[in-house]
Amino acid sequence: MRMSRMFGHTLREAPSEADTPGHAFLIRGGYIDQLMAGAYTFMPLGHRVKRRIEQVVREEMDAAGAQEVTMPAIQPAELWDQTGRRAGMGATLFQLRDRRERELALGPTHEEVVTRLFSDHAVSYRDLPVTLYQIQTKFRDEARPRGGLIRVREFTMKDAYSFDADDAGLDVSYGAMFEAYRRIFARCGVPTVPVQADSGAIGGKGSQEFIFLTDIGEDTIILCDTCTYAANQEKAEFVRPAAIGSDALPIEEVATPGTTSIEALAAFLGVEERQTAKAVFFMAKQNATGETFPVFAVVRGDLDVNEVKLANALGGAELRAMVDSEIAAYGIVAGYASPVGLRDDLRVVADLSLRDAPNLVAGANKAGFHLRNVNLGRDWQAAVTGDIASAQAGHGCARCAAEGRDGHLRAERGIEMGHVFRLDYTYTSKMNVTVQDASGGQLTPTMGCYGIGVGRILAAAAEAHCDEAGLAWPTEVAPYDVHLVGIGLDRDAEAAADADALYAELTAAGLDVLFDDRDERPGVKFNDADLLGVPVRLTVSSRNTKAGAVEAKARTAAEAESIARADVLAHVQSLREAGLAACSVEAIERQARGH
Repeated sequence: MRMSRMFGHTLREAPSEADTPGHAFLIRGGYIDQLMAGAYTFMPLGHRVKRRIEQVVREEMDAAGAQEVTMPAIQPAELWDQTGRRAGMGATLFQLRDRRERELALGPTHEEVVTRLFSDHAVSYRDLPVTLYQIQTKFRDEARPRGGLIRVREFTMKDAYSFDADDAGLDVSYGAMFEAYRRIFARCGVPTVPVQADSGAIGGKGSQEFIFLTDIGEDTIILCDTCTYAANQEKAEFVRPAAIGSDALPIEEVATPGTTSIEALAAFLGVEERQTAKAVFFMAKQNATGETFPVFAVVRGDLDVNEVKLANALGGAELRAMVDSEIAAYGIVAGYASPVGLRDDLRVVADLSLRDAPNLVAGANKAGFHLRNVNLGRDWQAAVTGDIASAQAGHGCARCAAEGRDGHLRAERGIEMGHVFRLDYTYTSKMNVTVQDASGGQLTPTMGCYGIGVGRILAAAAEAHCDEAGLAWPTEVAPYDVHLVGIGLDRDAEAAADADALYAELTAAGLDVLFDDRDERPGVKFNDADLLGVPVRLTVSSRNTKAGAVEAKARTAAEAESIARADVLAHVQSLREAGLAACSVEAIERQARGH
């Protein structure tokens, strides 16, 4: 491609809507163009990167035995009613009606559709196992699109779905997809860490996310400094700091004016925060039944309530914070709330930390007063007791503790790049899907699903591989293999002929070449080459041609070098091989862990 004919132009300044370095370079380089919040056009350069990422994904999916299909993006809403997910998705699900008033949805994901497809065509156990995948546009009405392509309303996703006869088969299918994901992210140059994750609206009995660790991430990831344990904060297990033990003492009311926070309360009474009880209140809705009920959640004062864990402890309820009028209606005094003496219609949920934490200070449900020596089981009861607290940096690693090590957790920010789920029978049972088993009976298949955001890979590669001058694309996903820069070609026919010949030679060798043949100053061309981030830059000029050489520079190299004209192709190929080696699974995963 000759740059004089390429649609789009580079920008000198970062656009106002760019909120990360990679996002700014993608816009400045003419890779993407924003139509509205959460919706982007992939310009010719961006489309080439996207297409190369898709090719990597296809190669790895095919190698893992998956078969590609294309399913409709528009779906009957009744399928979502059948699994109960329509209510659960809420406003995130784009919904519409056709001219016959039939309710439809724009697919944010395709579990229901692929389960219906499988049911229509699979007859017996001989049709198992099978994994189907597609690379397709998805739609989600995100409340707060951000980060360019990181969180958008329309995006391209590779989603795959496996069907197996039993859990052993699912283990094999899940493992194949897990390994394929490792290879995909490595080849695309995106350092990721697999972490335990909450399955959320997708459902199932377990999942893992592949996380790109970055300060611009919106997720909090908990990692151990000793072992390989890693989990999303919504899922992370941890060893709670030990409680201060003693025999149960009589409960007593104490005046605590102006102590509406745990910090203020602990300071006023001269106790540690772990000697207090923290209360948080919510309204919960069970989407399956429509039931709405109040929730009074209690954790030890040195911990925080994790809303996802709390929702899971309540069977997947949808939570929102109580408003002031609701707090008053249920007889709760904010800042002095207590689990002691609550109304019966409040559902009390206690964290595991409270089981062995005697004599805590809790609210008295009376402004300006607290209760000393409050004990779970004696003074108040919990309808549910479980892990509802967030792991934090410095907490003990549960895995290390179980294995006799003294590991501690740290917290980092990250972006979810891919997610693999063990769906179990979540969809096949609800949609009454069976096939004939070997004995002539009926078998309900078990499922897995596996998603990767193609646009997120592009965005993450841009964030992971850029410097102050611009992008520096990994070899396999770069829009072009070589950026050929011509200097002063309009004034030197011999140099112009040499540049054209080199362009033809590299193209004939199977390399994709971006040829800057524009009538621009050398500084403009070199700045644009750095901004666009093609892995190898070659410069042809009158001086180089007279010397029988070409100037070559890897995008990440500090200096250019002069290469004999006859050796240019071999040199470019060696740089390409080095770039591919830098994106091996081992190299990229070391980079991820060393973040």
